[in-house]
Amino acid sequence: MNRSLLAVLFGTFTLRFSTGLTGGLLLYYLADLPKHGGEAVGGFTVGLLTATYFAAELVLSPGFGVLSDRLGHHRVMQWGPIFGAGAVLLTAVTTNLYALGVTRLVEGAAAGASVPAILGYIALATSRDTGLRGRTVARFEAATLAGLGLGIVAAGPLWEVAARLGFVVNAGIYAGSFGIYRWGVADLAVLPHEPGGPPLDSAELRPANFDFKRYRAVLASPGVWLLAPTWIALNAVVGSWTTQSVFQLVREPSPRFANQQLMGGFTPNEISIGLGVALLVFFAGLLYWGNRFRRFRRTTIILIGIIGGLFMLGAVFGINHGQGWSPLLLAGVVIAMLGGLFVLAGATPAALGLLADISETHPADRGAIMGLYSVFLAIGQVTGSLVSGGAAEWLGIDGLLIASLGLLVIALLPVRGLRASEHLVGVPGGDKGSSG
Repeated sequence: MNRSLLAVLFGTFTLRFSTGLTGGLLLYYLADLPKHGGEAVGGFTVGLLTATYFAAELVLSPGFGVLSDRLGHHRVMQWGPIFGAGAVLLTAVTTNLYALGVTRLVEGAAAGASVPAILGYIALATSRDTGLRGRTVARFEAATLAGLGLGIVAAGPLWEVAARLGFVVNAGIYAGSFGIYRWGVADLAVLPHEPGGPPLDSAELRPANFDFKRYRAVLASPGVWLLAPTWIALNAVVGSWTTQSVFQLVREPSPRFANQQLMGGFTPNEISIGLGVALLVFFAGLLYWGNRFRRFRRTTIILIGIIGGLFMLGAVFGINHGQGWSPLLLAGVVIAMLGGLFVLAGATPAALGLLADISETHPADRGAIMGLYSVFLAIGQVTGSLVSGGAAEWLGIDGLLIASLGLLVIALLPVRGLRASEHLVGVPGGDKGSSG
């Protein structure tokens, strides 16, 4: 893997770390907003603000993907950290919920600008090497989720130490991401692909013009429509548990949910420790399943991941209602929960690998196609935020579990059709040598 790809992955990690850090800090900020002169905030408002961020990413990423095809992936990926730094600086100085909504829109634009350009760059740089592509997309997903997770984990201690000044610290991290993209990543237009390897065609680097009919053909791809429901639902599950659950764990316990052990009363540091353990398990799962793409079809990995997610939800339900359980039994259920999380981790890089393969049928529009990653991610996160917010207000953590169960069932439904059409997008994991 060349230096530029490594820099892109590290820049992805720092960019998503900033995103996760802002998200975590904002949850603690909203929980304490009356202490800072603002109004009390409920679970649905938290979900709405989270959804605002991903709505911006959803709306803007296709356009930024097209711009990255025209102006260059390297150039456009540098815009995101600039938007992000401005958003967090504004967050630090306001308690107005409408102004905070604006900051979520601007920070969503940060991901909407950078992520399609980054993925377009990766798809182009790995277009001659399917093995490199498998490793790179798995590591991209690992960098994304590790950055988001570690950012949320770091938010607890940073809030305890710096409170609102933590947003200012985050602006400096965004500046670091800009530096990585600006000086650590080479433009593919001037970067040899591989020593002795076939050169990249000029049409792959810059399409002659934007053709809406061509882009419509991209969106009409059967692989895209089969992949979308599953990936959206999986992102919705992940989004609900990385945002709404944190808010429910840290808020004041409600008498309505006295029978649920996970409803409120936890400190930010306690939550950070728990999230840190979960993140390590999830990251290990990403690495494990990312190295199994040659052995298993990607739809097989997605199916296994969904089944793991169902086991995870069952274990969380047991923990939430495990009053009076012995420590040994409780520890066993926690291990089962982490095992389900480990298995679930494989579904996301497998889905991303399928999307990169779809881009091979439209080499001049890789940025536009890979921008669909942000679209699917954003729709999922918006759905998860809104559904989980209402579900948590209704039934607390049990509501989150019910909502997540429904989302996993939705994710499962299209897998059979996706599996039957997997050969249409040239999936390396679906070759004749695959055993899964």
